[in-house]
Amino acid sequence: MTDNGQVSGASNPEKDPDDWTTGDEPMTGPQQSYLQTLAQQAGEQVPAENLTKADASKLIDELQEKAGRG
Repeated sequence: MTDNGQVSGASNPEKDPDDWTTGDEPMTGPQQSYLQTLAQQAGEQVPAENLTKADASKLIDELQEKAGRG
């Protein structure tokens, strides 16, 4: 904890997708739809293979940067 009573590192509460307990499950419909939209905006192709939730999240982050949404 810091002196002001907050837990150190609490400014970024997002968990690494590699640490998700459901990260190895197939990506969700909304993830797939958003990936397709971002890929189109970034001029990229979404991989044809089935992605996991964690992999889809990482790819979303990458494509957001390329599409200028990050």
